[in-house]
Amino acid sequence: MNRVRLGDLCQIRSGGTPSREVPDYYGGEIPWAKIDDLNVQSGVVNKTAEGITPKGLNAIRGRLFPAGTLLFAMYGSVGKIAWAGCEMSTNQAILGIEVEDTEILDRGYLFRWLQSQRPRFESEASGVTQKNLSAGYIRDQNIPLLPIDVQRRIAAILDKADAIHKKRRESLALANESVRSSFLQLLGNSLGERVSVQELLPATSNAIRTGPFGSQLLHSEFTEKGIPVLGIDNVVTNRFRWAERRYVSHEKYKELRRYRVFPGDVMVTIMGTTGRVCIAPENLPECISTKHLCTITLDRQRLLPEYLWASLLWDPVVRAQATREGKGAIMEGWNMGLVRGLMIKVPPLSQQEHFSAFVRNAEGLRTKLQAADVESNQLFGTLAQRAFSGQL
Repeated sequence: MNRVRLGDLCQIRSGGTPSREVPDYYGGEIPWAKIDDLNVQSGVVNKTAEGITPKGLNAIRGRLFPAGTLLFAMYGSVGKIAWAGCEMSTNQAILGIEVEDTEILDRGYLFRWLQSQRPRFESEASGVTQKNLSAGYIRDQNIPLLPIDVQRRIAAILDKADAIHKKRRESLALANESVRSSFLQLLGNSLGERVSVQELLPATSNAIRTGPFGSQLLHSEFTEKGIPVLGIDNVVTNRFRWAERRYVSHEKYKELRRYRVFPGDVMVTIMGTTGRVCIAPENLPECISTKHLCTITLDRQRLLPEYLWASLLWDPVVRAQATREGKGAIMEGWNMGLVRGLMIKVPPLSQQEHFSAFVRNAEGLRTKLQAADVESNQLFGTLAQRAFSGQL
C-alpha cells in the first residue's frame, strides 16, 4: 500500500495567541478557537467562546483558516479533531490541516484516518505536565494513499458506522435523563413531608454503617479469593458495577460481618469522590463494604431504595444540605452523621413503587443500550482497522 507524507499533501500550520495585555486584541468578531471549542458533538466548530479583533489577528501574523479546515489538538487532548465550520483563527495548541488537492486526498478519509490514529498519538506525545505533539510530527506522518474513489467509499462507510454509534449514545443519554425527569416530577408533585434518613431506618441495630476502620482491616489482609470487599470504585458511576476485585478470607469475614452489604442496600461514597450513590443489586453475593462507603438498609415500608438513590443524586434540597454541612466538617466531605441527617421528602409508598418500577425498566433498557454501544464502538474500530490496511 502506498504511503505518503502528510506534509506533502496538506498545508499544516498552527495558530497563535495575541497578547492578553492588549485589550484591543480581544472581543472582536473573528472566531478564535481553543481546544475546548473542539468539544462539539457535531464535529463542526461553528462558534467559539472567544473572538479576536483584526488587530489581534495581525498580532498572530494573520493566521486565519478557511471553512472546511481540519482542526487538530496538539496539546492536552492530543489528537482531538473537528472541522472549522466557518473562517476562523486558533491558538497555538491547534493545527489547521488544509488538504491541497481533494482529488488526491479526500478530506473525510483524512478525518477518519487521523481519528483512528489517536491512541497512537496519545502514546507518542511527550511532556510532563501536559502531553503534546509538534507540527513537524504531524507533517511527517505517512497516510495510506488509496485511489480517491476507495478513499471516499471508506469515509462513507465509517461515517455511517459512526452515525449509528452516536445515535446509540444519544439513546443512552435519553434513557438516563428520563429517570431524572421522572424523579423531579414526582418530587415536585408530592405533598410528602421531609424526614431525616435516620427516621427511615428499620428498628434494628446497624441499619446504617461505615467501616471497618484502622486495624480492623489492614491492606495486607486482602486475599485473592473469599468474601468480596466493596469500595468507591463499585459506586463511583452512581450505579453498582464490579471493578477491581478485593477479598477477605471467610475467617476475617466472621470478624467483620457487621459491615455486610445486603441486596437493595443504598451505598454512598463518603471519602475521596463523595456523594456518589448506588443500589446493591439483587444478585449481590455475601460481601462487606469499606470505610469509604456509608451503607444504608431502609425500612421499605416507608422508603424504597430507588427513591432514596434518586433523592441523594437529584433532590436540590438534599444536595444543598450535603454541600453546606460537608463544608462545615473538620475535613470537608461526607460522613455517616451527615447522611443520617439528610432530609428526604417522602411521597406515598404507592408513588414510590411506581417510580421504582420505572427505574428498573429504564435500567434494563440502559443495560441493553450500553451493550449495543460497546458493540458498535468495537465495530467502528474493526472497520477502521480493516479500511486503513486495505481490506475494505
